[in-house]
Amino acid sequence: MKNDKLALPESITTFAGRTTQFGADCWFDDACILDMDYFVKTVSGIKAKGVRPELIGSIIAHYSSKWLPDLSGSGDEVEKGLINLEESPDSVTSSWMKKRFFVETLVGILPPEKDSVPCSFLLRLLRTACMVGVEPTFRVELEKRISWQLDQASLKDFMILSFSHTSGTLLDVELALRLVKRFLNLDETFRSGAALMKVAKLVDSYLAEAAVDSNLALSDFIALAGALPAHARSIDDGLYRAIDTYLKAHRGVSKQERKNLCRLIDSRKLSAEASLHAAQNERLPVRAVIQVLFSEQTKLNKQIDWSGSFSGTRSPNMGLDPPARCMSKREMNAQQLEIKKLREDVLRLQSHCMNMQGQIERLLEKKKGLFSWKKIVMPSFRANKLTNVEGEGDFGRQTPVDVKTRLVKGKKPPKWRNSLS
Repeated sequence: MKNDKLALPESITTFAGRTTQFGADCWFDDACILDMDYFVKTVSGIKAKGVRPELIGSIIAHYSSKWLPDLSGSGDEVEKGLINLEESPDSVTSSWMKKRFFVETLVGILPPEKDSVPCSFLLRLLRTACMVGVEPTFRVELEKRISWQLDQASLKDFMILSFSHTSGTLLDVELALRLVKRFLNLDETFRSGAALMKVAKLVDSYLAEAAVDSNLALSDFIALAGALPAHARSIDDGLYRAIDTYLKAHRGVSKQERKNLCRLIDSRKLSAEASLHAAQNERLPVRAVIQVLFSEQTKLNKQIDWSGSFSGTRSPNMGLDPPARCMSKREMNAQQLEIKKLREDVLRLQSHCMNMQGQIERLLEKKKGLFSWKKIVMPSFRANKLTNVEGEGDFGRQTPVDVKTRLVKGKKPPKWRNSLS
């Protein structure tokens, strides 16, 4: 009877049509009542018949969700799991060992082809593997499989909790860093430019969530944020949001550490909204704010110069320029509105620069206040010294007669003794 249930239906070998999915689902439900050994033999028979790896992966994912509800995408099947710690008559340790054996067996029968198993299922399987403590070889195999398709991962599945007793953070940041590094070490055939940009967005969103944890070390944050190359991010708004969140949650960050964080941001890649927020952000160092303002001013000047090229001015290479298309009235109105908006942004940024310059001047005046006595003492001392020198110079220019007359006039008369008579 068991052999009849193990027999592969003809509908599964069909490669197209709705009948295939319906037949496969019915066969899944029949196979789920079998134990693990029978399921492994069944999957081996399916592979021998040359069934597509994608269908084998869907069989494994569906079968796993029946045994472990944690591996399903939703929480509706919690009560349907065949391994339930609360309802199982076995002890907690026995159920834990069953989960561990189940996960290790699943990893061993996964199809070796890329994209044969969804990345979301692999991440949930890795989370369960970390929770039950599988052997390192199975964990490494899972990490390698996930790195092949990390660009398909969602933030919810990528946020794996830390089950290590030595780690004080809620999320396993070291695991996330290992996955990103494995992805970056892939060959160019496995890693495209679009995939790299998707992973960069995933990492920025992950950092924004992990930055709330007060136990997250600055070195771990910088290591994960700086693991990606500079060209992976077309815009740095997500990274700026993560850094700002980290500075909010970690008030005790020193000035030098804030500088190290802001070095990760390329101010030229910030949008106008992020630049405006950074210009008013008191948590950022002054140097970083000045760089943001300078970059935004440069971008606005370039845009104004570019928009000015559509005005009535003649090009110096008029003969070499191709004939320009006449702009419609709607395009001209939109362009004028954009130029007006850019000018308003320039004025607003200039006012921020003036306010910051005033604050810097006030700070410099406070520092120079301790040495203001030099301005009072030194001029009077120099004036007296010059007066004495001039007096000596006048005395030196007098004639001998004038000197003699001056000495006679300045000589005191002698005191005569009173006569005895």
